[in-house]
Amino acid sequence: MWFSFWKPRDRFSLDELRYLTDQLVKVQIVNEVNKDFVIEALRSIAELITYGDQHDSTFFEFFMEKQVMGEFVRILKVSRTVSVSLQLLQTISIMIQNLKNEHAIYYMFSNEHMNYLITYSFDFQNEELLSYYISFLRAISGKLDRNTISLLVKTHNDEVVSFPLYVEAIHFAFHEESMVRTAIRALTLNVYHVGDESVNRYVTSAPHADYFSDLVTFFRKQCINLNALVSDTMKNLGAESAETTTLISAAVDEIEDSLYYFSDVISAGIPDVGKLITDNVLQLLIFPLLLPSLTRKAVEGVQIGAATSLYLVCCILRIVKIKDLANTIAAALFCPLDAVVPKFGSKPNGYTSLCAFEHESQPPDSNNLTKADAGILRVDVTNLSSSPQIHSADVPRENDCCDFHLSLREALISYITSGDDVQVAGSLSVLATLLQTKELDESTLDALGILPQRKQHKKLLLQALVGEGLGEEQLFSSEGGSSRDGIEFGSELDSCLRKLKEQYGVACSFLEVRASPRVHRFQVLDALVSLFCRSNISAETLWDGGWLLRQLLPYSQAEFNSHHLKLLNDSYKNCASALLKETRGIWPDLLITILCDEWKRCKRAIEASSPRKEPKCILLSSPKFSSEDGITSDSSFAAGQRMCELVKVFVLQHQLQIFSVGRSLPEKPPINPPADVFENSRAQSAGVDSSGPKLGTELRLVDAVPCRIAFERSKERHFCFLAISLGASGWVVLAEELPLKEPYGVVRMVAPLAGTDPKVDDKHSRWMHLRIRPSTFPFVEPARYGAYGKAKTKALVDGRWTLAFRDEESCNSALSMVSEEISLQSNEVERRLKPLLGLETIAESSNSSLGPPKATSSYSILSNSL
Repeated sequence: MWFSFWKPRDRFSLDELRYLTDQLVKVQIVNEVNKDFVIEALRSIAELITYGDQHDSTFFEFFMEKQVMGEFVRILKVSRTVSVSLQLLQTISIMIQNLKNEHAIYYMFSNEHMNYLITYSFDFQNEELLSYYISFLRAISGKLDRNTISLLVKTHNDEVVSFPLYVEAIHFAFHEESMVRTAIRALTLNVYHVGDESVNRYVTSAPHADYFSDLVTFFRKQCINLNALVSDTMKNLGAESAETTTLISAAVDEIEDSLYYFSDVISAGIPDVGKLITDNVLQLLIFPLLLPSLTRKAVEGVQIGAATSLYLVCCILRIVKIKDLANTIAAALFCPLDAVVPKFGSKPNGYTSLCAFEHESQPPDSNNLTKADAGILRVDVTNLSSSPQIHSADVPRENDCCDFHLSLREALISYITSGDDVQVAGSLSVLATLLQTKELDESTLDALGILPQRKQHKKLLLQALVGEGLGEEQLFSSEGGSSRDGIEFGSELDSCLRKLKEQYGVACSFLEVRASPRVHRFQVLDALVSLFCRSNISAETLWDGGWLLRQLLPYSQAEFNSHHLKLLNDSYKNCASALLKETRGIWPDLLITILCDEWKRCKRAIEASSPRKEPKCILLSSPKFSSEDGITSDSSFAAGQRMCELVKVFVLQHQLQIFSVGRSLPEKPPINPPADVFENSRAQSAGVDSSGPKLGTELRLVDAVPCRIAFERSKERHFCFLAISLGASGWVVLAEELPLKEPYGVVRMVAPLAGTDPKVDDKHSRWMHLRIRPSTFPFVEPARYGAYGKAKTKALVDGRWTLAFRDEESCNSALSMVSEEISLQSNEVERRLKPLLGLETIAESSNSSLGPPKATSSYSILSNSL
């Protein structure tokens, strides 16, 4: 009965809220004695206000009546402990995030209590307190709209003069902790997307506009740090560790996050912000760092390598969708390096200008344009009505004093013709990115030589329709493309070139401006053909070149001349000859499977609407197996890697051959179907079907040779040895003879026949050594291996069998059997590949459907000797 006088309060009741508030009012100082109660009271009040917002409006009415927000501020002032500050920030953050009632949010943001908390001098040396403070700021920004933002700013004559939330937040915009930076970026975007004009004027006025230039400066530092990681990796080739890859990947993610933030800021539509970011990116990053890095020579003061520079140019064009920025970068490619470097405070190491601005002072002869200085290509355009004659690429001379007078466009092409694999991949990625940048005008793409043929036809058709005779003449000419000289006056590109000179003091090359876009187009085409003939470039990079070629010439051979066709054909012959040798190599049983798979992949890659790889792949190379993984250069696994690479190159070369005669690519490679099992073969005699011998199954031991082998020390076992081939497959088998069921035996060991490399021991004529390679490898069955294709070492190392026979005659008999079955297996693989290794069918089909291709006098087909 007495317990009714002490009835406990309901936890989620107005009485509980009243009690907690009364107790909080009584607190005059917060110390170690009462801090736990204060912390619990603050936490409970947050719960009750959140509950009341959803169930009972009287809770928040009481909160306003008692001015609890003022009590929160008072508690902060009298607190002597960090833990109370932490709880107070968390309490208010929870309330702001969970309150749905607009009037409640308005009250929370009014009376200057929120601005007081924002500007309060917390001890940010405490990382946990900083984390709670940043969350508090972000929670406020999440509730901003045109109405609530007015409660957090101070105005004078309708102009914002103070905005503590924004000002305090950007103090942490470049904090060393990435999570803090991310939160601040989210907060600023919330502010920008409110769309309040007075706030927009405030954030773009001095000194707050410095934030945008500071953003680019910070981004520049990120780029330099990324380059340091990439440079260290390239200096230690072959020693790339998982840790280094992780660091580069993390740095790349931060770079791209920053660019996406730039893009989001611009999309908010604040006047002048796009121009602020564009000018800062150009003057702090593009001109002083990235463009000078495209030269092959060292430039004093430049802190970014070519690979990093190519990657960054791609990312900026792909992510930051500013038309002015994209067109300015593209226009700058027509400028010589020495027009950029001196202007922005760098100069070539040891460089003396012996031919300064000779392009400006010596206009080219109007009848003949020769780019001999380029060290890349020479295009003679004596008569532009006929196809330009493009000569072989020259090797760039290291001491060419005019190297800095080459245009940056030519520098990109020089990487394709003579750069290393990373430089080629980077240059192709830049050209592909330019081609796909919607912000670029078609006149710019045409001048760069990368306007797709379909867009050229569309452009000429429009010119013809509006009565421009030149367009109609070019549209119906056999050559196609533009034959006009120089950059079109009044075009977007012309405007950007003028702006470069007037606003940034960067002048373009005279030769670049005067040259016909068609000349530049043939330079790109010639560089791509030269690339396909290089043997020191990875297949993946060559595929990227194949994609770019298909974009430029999707369905025509008209722009291939006899020199191109001869180069492609010679390269194809070499590749086909190397592939033929693989039929007698270590992996012939997987050759056709890999070839069919790569055919489909290559076709998809070069016919895709966009490049299959992101720019980050320039810096993040594919993982390769090394000696640390137990892989040596003479191992079967290394041979398998080489074969896969060869197959990829061969497939691309073959598809280019089909494309060069104007035919569409078939879905599958032209190979012969598998042959039936030959009569009197060992496979038929042994009773082996197409699935091959299985462990524990029986087979007839016809031609089997008795032998001994020890898989463990001092544990020798007796088996019957048999080599079997069945079409493109083959096995070596160790079987235990069944005494009661002769001549049958039970299969105990099976290994691939190919790659066994049988040899009789030099000292023991009765011993035969066999190399036992894995049955497959990650390139064929990646699911069986770990991340990034890294397999367990034991799965990659070759095994060894040493078989001891009764006598020398038995050993030789076994050796002959293995050699004979290997030969049968290789012959079958070669037979199936025969249609693929010749171009007769391609040429015949082309001649019958299209007639003789133009300019193919030097084009010769692969001989039957293959």
